[in-house]
Amino acid sequence: MSFTLAIVGRPNVGKSTLFNRLVGKRLALVDDRPGVTRDLREGDARLVDLRFTVIDTAGVEEADAASLTGRMRALTERAIAQADAALFMVDARTGVTAADQTLAEMLRKSGKPVILAANKAEGRGGDGAYDAYRLGLGDPVALSAEHGEGLPELYGHLEPLIGQVAPAERGADAPIQIAVVGRPNAGKSTLINRILGMDRLLTGPEAGITRDAISVNVDWGGQAFRIFDTAGMRKKARVQEKLEKLSVADGLRAVRFAEVVVLVIDPAQPFDQQDLRIADLAEREGRAVVVAASKWDQVHDRKAVAAGLEEAFGRLLPQLSGAPLVQVSGLTGAGLGGLRRAILAAHEVWNARVSTGALNRWLAGEIAAHPPPAPGGRRIKLRYMTQVKTRPPSFALFCSNPQALPAAYRRFLVNGLRRDFDLKGTPIRLMLRGGDNPYSGKKKRRATALDKHLGKRKPA
Repeated sequence: MSFTLAIVGRPNVGKSTLFNRLVGKRLALVDDRPGVTRDLREGDARLVDLRFTVIDTAGVEEADAASLTGRMRALTERAIAQADAALFMVDARTGVTAADQTLAEMLRKSGKPVILAANKAEGRGGDGAYDAYRLGLGDPVALSAEHGEGLPELYGHLEPLIGQVAPAERGADAPIQIAVVGRPNAGKSTLINRILGMDRLLTGPEAGITRDAISVNVDWGGQAFRIFDTAGMRKKARVQEKLEKLSVADGLRAVRFAEVVVLVIDPAQPFDQQDLRIADLAEREGRAVVVAASKWDQVHDRKAVAAGLEEAFGRLLPQLSGAPLVQVSGLTGAGLGGLRRAILAAHEVWNARVSTGALNRWLAGEIAAHPPPAPGGRRIKLRYMTQVKTRPPSFALFCSNPQALPAAYRRFLVNGLRRDFDLKGTPIRLMLRGGDNPYSGKKKRRATALDKHLGKRKPA
């Protein structure tokens, strides 16, 4: 197993900046204001030859356990309990505060190895690192997470704890990547917590709690999944603050890297304009889509509501015709089995491949039943079709005049592919190519080359 290091400290001491530097990517949101990080974020870290898992945690503050800040503190305490060691960060410019001393006492009681780091120690700030000795946690490492200073010293503290851990290789059993998206307060984090079987993600009645696209790994019914919980996406005109713009951008990246997108909707306000925009984004990015109607435990006339959702889905999102729509409750766990089956089915369709022979027999039947148009009196010839890739299923159609084939006829072919090859609920790409069947002249070209080799000439 990989060594796990939890980065802890007060708000705005630079934990997320160091996290991003260790993982080599800008995964965690960073801003000058305190309290940006709320959930736990994990990443694969690398420091010279050391490989380990690093956890970015929320800033620890004294607060009532039921408050948002109190729930954030509880998550951080859980991260410390699960980690192999803690990296305790203080601000070298500010010096040691009462909150630092309280957190130091909490870390001592945990019994975990603690590495003390004084961040923001570049330039004259380095003198403030000496104040960290007062915490009684050993020699502090003077760091500048922003500028990458002090990492060799951090390596010296980590190496005895970690040794060399080989990075996990992505193989045939790699987890299915899922992005859970939707409007704010649709129940995304609650649903993921129910799948995990624990309160891993921060939840509550407040809208917009999730800010980062938090990823968690889980074995769900014998299948490995990597689930991304994303920030709620509001209409662009309503997104004014810089932090919310960063959160939405983080969610969009999660959609682009996902294999299956689970769109969580609220049955009380289903398929509003923002839901439709999110679903359309997933389709344009070529991701398989599953729609989850959450908070189903709060629905009274379930039969009528389910029928209304099915009708609205088919009418408003025809480009995702046949995509699974399941009813779930993150609060009670109802419908989770159906959601898992829908995700696996959508992933299988997303990876589907159709043989070239079957495609061209199907194409001949479609042409016979519904011939392509004849602009200018010359009928467009559809000569040959092949599948060029999966994830999502993508097809190339060779025809005589690609530019003249109407969009309506292309939709007719796409709908036929979806219907006859059971490609429901996944985006389908149809690319038109000019020219003849690329394989039809192979024998002729080989014969011509042979004639030339033998010196044969055509009769005059």
